[in-house]
Amino acid sequence: MKLRYLAALLVIALLAGCAVVDVTKTAKGFYDKTNPNDVEILKTIPNRSYDELGTVTATGFPPDQTAKMHNAIRSKSAALGASAVILTEEGIINGWGGDRKWATGVAVRYK
Repeated sequence: MKLRYLAALLVIALLAGCAVVDVTKTAKGFYDKTNPNDVEILKTIPNRSYDELGTVTATGFPPDQTAKMHNAIRSKSAALGASAVILTEEGIINGWGGDRKWATGVAVRYK
């Protein structure tokens, strides 16, 4: 009975379309955390030299909440010590629960 209850909760959570930001560290070493308010969101590669810290994936945000998605990306990337996040791809998925925005990119630290 408990297994069915847990399975039902999992299905409800998946259908609810929770917004999530995942950051995967890919760089060697560690950096001090940065202030999330200082992390830049970029759409193009910066002219400054930088080190790549990790990959960033954001999913499940309503299309009208781009700023909220960017702030969540800033917050998660700051934990790695990022100076900026270069968003390489973005889009909207039209699904059963409504439209949801997604984005992928790379967290970077300026040299």
